[in-house]
Amino acid sequence: MGAGVVRIKETGRALAMSVDGNGRYCYLDPYRGAMLAVAEAARNVACAGGEPIGGTNCLNFGNPERPEIMWQFGRAVEGITAACKALDIPITGGNVSLYNETDGKAIYPTPVLGVVGLIADADKVLGRAFREAGDHIFLLGETRHELGGSEYLKVVHGLVQGVPPDLDLKAERSLQQLLVAAAREGLVRSAHDCAEGGLAVTLAECTFGTGGVGLHVDVPGVEAAEGWAAASTLFSESASRVIVSVGPERAAAFQQRAKDFGVPARHIGTTGTSRIVVLINGRSVVDLGVDEAEAIWDTALEQHFKRQAA
Repeated sequence: MGAGVVRIKETGRALAMSVDGNGRYCYLDPYRGAMLAVAEAARNVACAGGEPIGGTNCLNFGNPERPEIMWQFGRAVEGITAACKALDIPITGGNVSLYNETDGKAIYPTPVLGVVGLIADADKVLGRAFREAGDHIFLLGETRHELGGSEYLKVVHGLVQGVPPDLDLKAERSLQQLLVAAAREGLVRSAHDCAEGGLAVTLAECTFGTGGVGLHVDVPGVEAAEGWAAASTLFSESASRVIVSVGPERAAAFQQRAKDFGVPARHIGTTGTSRIVVLINGRSVVDLGVDEAEAIWDTALEQHFKRQAA
């Protein structure tokens, strides 16, 4: 859901902190899954306006005496190393939890990464929620046909399979640097990382807690095999993507800064109304009241356990 932020008394600064990990990704590809965990934690910090300055980890695996588990562990450590070096995030400490098994069946390999970042001006902290109607909405980064290991495959089709999203570490670093600079320069009003659930879930979450500030967006469709284009457009979990809202008077300046950092920035719509309206290439695919969507979101855990108890 993003980073937590704590003010540092009498300094005017703040710390942003995020913890992330995805066992499905690491089960499918421990190297890439570990890199994605580092990148997402750091991206959440950058979305708050914080420059990532350090990390920690908790590495959760099964029995390392089994060769396949030790292989998972080794590849995950290599993935963490590669991402931390590319994003210039030193690991300051951490811990390892092994032998996590029941009846000989191991948990998914789950490296959890914590990243902390520094916000030089605590008055310029960014949140995930839209601020007001009439703002421009930009999608940073590119959406591709990447449903491997996704929430969509698990929830809708009951599948854990495929290849996790690709990660271009150079593009990831440029995105994070843009977010920090844009927050510092007051160019954006909100920022929210696209991760689990994809673009559709991220857009909806940006409206929650706003008192009913909705959105109207039109996004380009993703090229995919027949029957998968809409699902990929809405629920692909392609890395290095963020939704930002920008005041109309700052839109041109923000686009220029995105260009300066080499980050794709597509204007997809505006905030306003009390509904979540999403079009793909001009065709309406989502039209839902903010209050209705937020109620589903707020009660998801309660409803889950009700179904379990039934």
